Amino acid sequence: MATVYLDGNFLDDSEAKVSIHDRGFLFGDAVYEVVPVYRGNPFRLARHLDRLRESLAAVAIDCPLGDGEWATIIARLLAEAHGHEYSVYIQVTRGVGVGRDATRTQGLRPTVLVSISPVSIDRTLLASGIRAALLEDIRWHHCRIKATALLGNVLLRREALQRGAAEALLIRDGELTEGSSSNVFAVLDGVLRTAPPDERILRGITREVIIELACACGIDVREQAVSAAQLASVQELFICSSVREVVPVIQIDANAVGDARPGPVTRRIMQEFAALKARFKGDS
Repeated sequence: MATVYLDGNFLDDSEAKVSIHDRGFLFGDAVYEVVPVYRGNPFRLARHLDRLRESLAAVAIDCPLGDGEWATIIARLLAEAHGHEYSVYIQVTRGVGVGRDATRTQGLRPTVLVSISPVSIDRTLLASGIRAALLEDIRWHHCRIKATALLGNVLLRREALQRGAAEALLIRDGELTEGSSSNVFAVLDGVLRTAPPDERILRGITREVIIELACACGIDVREQAVSAAQLASVQELFICSSVREVVPVIQIDANAVGDARPGPVTRRIMQEFAALKARFKGDS
């Protein structure tokens, strides 16, 4: 059993209920945010809340709470948790409408859910790397919005798993953009490259942190997508997300990435990220 926050109330997750007329349930008319928690403290909470507001504004839903209110809710949920590493899940829907009338959106009060879940990362897997499948991106054209309508992502990840891969790497317009649930970095000709923050990708907070860490280490970083044709020449590749952190990719379909081991740039980024976590005591 776990405590969640739902529309002004803290209650057991087994008692949390939403209406069958909620537009998040009927239409996927909702956005979400995932905040990692390190050493009991939300990581980059202000930036995650910024992105939440950006997603809400993009779909014309008013942000229902202020930063202080979000922080208070999260602090209470974490105070009842045991352990230190969690993820905070925030979901805001447009609210409860009338049946399946997609046009009646005025005067609705957003539905707000906040919950926490423990995070367990397989460090052995991180050391060895994963296999990925290269798939054509079948999703919509507003990937920067962190919308709950993730059927395209689910289908892509499912196909990757059926191929024996742990993640789907997505191709759009002939370029590698992101994973089904991650951002992607590649080392090509000594430069660490990642797709630019346009409509084709989610502007990951962990992605931003990695760019900061790489620049601080003197690694040449370029926000420029790798083309599908260039993938055969990539020396290193890794994915990242708030929950997975940094994960090396050593094989794409039947093709090895580099020498099929996590490379020196990837290992350095993983070390720097681990050091950042170890010294993190809360956002200042």
